[in-house]
Amino acid sequence: MGSQHRVERKLAAILAADVEGYSRLMQADEAGTLEALTACREIMDRLIAGQSGRIANTAGDSVLAEFPSVVDAVRCAVAIQEALADAERSLPEGRRVRFRIGVHMGDVIVRAGDLFGDGVNIAARLQALASPGGVCISGEAHRCVRRILPLAYTDLGDRTVRNIEDPIRIFAVGPATGASMLVDTSPLLLPDKPSIAVLPFAAMGGGPDQDYLSDGICEEITTTLSRLHGFFVIARSSAFTYKGKPSNVQQVSRELGVRYVLEGSVRRAGDRVRIGVHLADAVVGTEVWAERYERALVDLFALQDEIAASVVTAVEPQLYAAESARLQQKPPGSLDAWGCFIRALPHMWRLRREDNRAALDLLEDALRLDPSYARALGLYAWLSLWNAHTGWSAGGLQGVLAPAAEAALTAVSLAPDDPWARLALGFAYMFQRAHEDAVEELHLSLDLNPNFSLAHACLGLTLAYGGKGTAAVAHLDTATRISPRDPFFSVYAGVYAFAHFMAGSYGAGLEWARRSVRLSPDFPGHWRAVALTAAALKHRTQKWTCTFGIHSDAFFLNESIGQNGKPDPLFRPML
Repeated sequence: MGSQHRVERKLAAILAADVEGYSRLMQADEAGTLEALTACREIMDRLIAGQSGRIANTAGDSVLAEFPSVVDAVRCAVAIQEALADAERSLPEGRRVRFRIGVHMGDVIVRAGDLFGDGVNIAARLQALASPGGVCISGEAHRCVRRILPLAYTDLGDRTVRNIEDPIRIFAVGPATGASMLVDTSPLLLPDKPSIAVLPFAAMGGGPDQDYLSDGICEEITTTLSRLHGFFVIARSSAFTYKGKPSNVQQVSRELGVRYVLEGSVRRAGDRVRIGVHLADAVVGTEVWAERYERALVDLFALQDEIAASVVTAVEPQLYAAESARLQQKPPGSLDAWGCFIRALPHMWRLRREDNRAALDLLEDALRLDPSYARALGLYAWLSLWNAHTGWSAGGLQGVLAPAAEAALTAVSLAPDDPWARLALGFAYMFQRAHEDAVEELHLSLDLNPNFSLAHACLGLTLAYGGKGTAAVAHLDTATRISPRDPFFSVYAGVYAFAHFMAGSYGAGLEWARRSVRLSPDFPGHWRAVALTAAALKHRTQKWTCTFGIHSDAFFLNESIGQNGKPDPLFRPML
């Protein structure tokens, strides 16, 4: 028997995809459907290859692929549906080519590269049960991915399917709210210097009220490492998307683009705290260093510094020697004030009016307890300006700007080396239209913390307001690379749109503007970005006239577009 007929059995993750209503589409427009199908297949082939998949069988409008990992198969399935939806968004409803996708993990038969067996049949049945543009996975696949992939899972119960003896548990799968699997479709390249992500420390015992203690320790270690110029440190906001989820360090490495991952646990017992820390080389999956600390709680701030210094020593001894004079962060006057600050941070990242207000209330509590707490004062000033800029402040921006600027100046005078204080002052100067002062302060913030993603984004916005669109885009690129899963990504997308507009890249600007609106439709600035870029491309339709028939937005649009449809680099930002 020839080698081409050899049969092999193995366990594999199977992705089965098929076009919904293919015969109807072909009957209506054969040439157009084939062209659209070819474009869809190019997207699918690229994403499957990017997740280490192999296309095994294809027949007309169907695709069958195998993956070494069910995590990769499910991630790829969701990414395919997102990418196809984006690619066909401009097409009329009746011309869109929509795939149904099923994913299962099971035993398959391999012959001459093609796949057969129950594993394939179950994936095909799951595909048939999925909604157009949707993904269904089996219970076996769900058990493997539910704690790893941050997706929305809907239990559809047990189903009996054709030619399969036992009922199958089925789950519909889609991106979680505000999340996108598109950012995870391929590993990020490692930076050319030591790179690390500090994952949220596990709070062992003590109840959820003690979470702020472990969160605070993690925050201080991240901040200490970030202030070392030789390190590439993932922002806290991205690292904390793994909070409460079992983590695989190699998966974290691929998703965040880092070599090292620091994990730990915190247990508080009376007036003492016990902390366990271990550092992994996530690329090869080996442990580099581990240590356990037990201290009186009053020594918490010194303990945070000690842990951070130990991490530096373990990762890069030469770098640690060169950084002998590293900056020290002044701790707040009391643990209660510090606890208020730490509790405020999760509210800040949620991008909702009520959470924004809760964060401001907690920062006010921290400042009542310690009026000289510079970082809390800087964050309060920045968040007050952001609150007003989004339209969530009753007094509007003009009512907040003066006191926020004064608070930022006070924070800088209390702690000139605090990056949050410099960020707040630069943000205030931007709204006061003191462009050069704003750029200077934001650069100072980044001098103090080169891995401060929010400062990169704010500097990008400021540069864009000053007509330096290309430089602005570069800072947005840095912000999103440092924090690839940032909760503020929808905001960054809107700034990206405006930066591309000021750089004269109107097509890219419109794509980012549309993306920002899809992610956060309630932010008026995102709609203004759509109007600006669309107008620059001469997409002047009744739709935009109806949507933006407001005096303030019309003023913004008219003042932003200069002669001959070109952006005016000196226009005043709409406040």
